[in-house]
Amino acid sequence: MTDVLTWTIERRVELAERAELLRKELAGIDAEVARLEAAEVVFGQWAEATDGGRQSSRIVEPEPEEELGKVVVGPGAGGMRLVPDRTEGMGAEVLTPEYQRIMAIVAGASEPVMAKDVAIALGRETTPGKVEPVRGQLRKLSDRGWLARTGSGRYLPR
Repeated sequence: MTDVLTWTIERRVELAERAELLRKELAGIDAEVARLEAAEVVFGQWAEATDGGRQSSRIVEPEPEEELGKVVVGPGAGGMRLVPDRTEGMGAEVLTPEYQRIMAIVAGASEPVMAKDVAIALGRETTPGKVEPVRGQLRKLSDRGWLARTGSGRYLPR
């Protein structure tokens, strides 16, 4: 009879220890689920506000206060777009000098160009680290109506 009592106590202690470990694991899982739910809410709000990232956010930054003089605002500052959406009659002069150079390279080519060709024309190396930013700039120009993109990933003027 003592053996049964000993076994019962040992089994109860063992199960209590296991239950405590499972409670800790469950608490960690609950915390992770809560973090993921919060991230889903934030991402959902961002996606809704920007149409899934296709539009700029409608969140307005507060105007910078003038401190010791005049505040200089240029493209890219305070939420201004470096590449605006192209509208009828808009010329490349509204683009930054870097984007104007890219537009001139694409316009001067006899056939659709690849990002690597534009990078070379800009005097950059052909390593992925130097070509990918150019590819991003070309895609941005294409997405905003300045360039046309072919199915093979080449770009030509509109």
